[in-house]
Amino acid sequence: MHPVLFHIGPLVVPTYGVLAALGVLLALGLLMRTAHLAGVNPNQLWNLCILSLFVALIGSRAVLIVLNWTVVRTHPAWLLGLAMVHHPLLAGIGAAFGLAAAVPYAHTQHLSLRPTLDALAAPLALALACEQLGALLSGSGYGTETAAPWAIVYTHPFAARWSGTPLFVPVHPVQAYAAVSFLAIAVGLWLWMPHQRQAGDSGGIALLALGVAIFFTEFFRDPEGRGSLLNGALNGPQIASVLLVLIGAVLLRERKRPAAPAPFPGNLEVPHE
Repeated sequence: MHPVLFHIGPLVVPTYGVLAALGVLLALGLLMRTAHLAGVNPNQLWNLCILSLFVALIGSRAVLIVLNWTVVRTHPAWLLGLAMVHHPLLAGIGAAFGLAAAVPYAHTQHLSLRPTLDALAAPLALALACEQLGALLSGSGYGTETAAPWAIVYTHPFAARWSGTPLFVPVHPVQAYAAVSFLAIAVGLWLWMPHQRQAGDSGGIALLALGVAIFFTEFFRDPEGRGSLLNGALNGPQIASVLLVLIGAVLLRERKRPAAPAPFPGNLEVPHE
């Protein structure tokens, strides 16, 4: 595929980074619309997302440096290619750092949980779709070996260097499976938002749908570096997806009860004297 989008002299511009950045921009643009539909201040959500993304990026790369400190000490030039390195657990680490920054900020800004989740639902799914498209082109999060006619074969050495992708081996285009699923979720949530009955519905549906999509697409991904549970029956992202489904179910279950209707005047009892 194409892990390198283009060159600017000696500078290499990675496809993954460009598409991930494009996904962020598209998501922020969509967020300005969904924020109004959810009744949330768009400026506050914009700041929340920028803060979370910055902390997630810095935190995940700091952990990468710490884990490879012996390499950094011996070969400091390795830091120049730090942004190119993709590891399955980096996304989870970055998400944890981003969430740790988002929660206190949302609390200080008095952002309500349910409307905030509603506003973030469709943009998040859109950003994930773009990220998975970038992963498909770069070889990150590659699939398991297959003989299917739609299998893809990576041949670029940078795919192996940056993501550990096996070369000249037909694998499932699992990133495409995930990208299509996430894009469908984003479109569905965008169309659903104006018709939702109460705050939290879009957020709950998003968590359920994203969790299901992640859980099933992970069966087509190579398990290398993704953790395991139950003797390899489940991996790290699948465990996280189960948590997403449970949280989404709780959000949808905790619904406001409609107010009891006032008694019809004709049914009122007249007190006897």
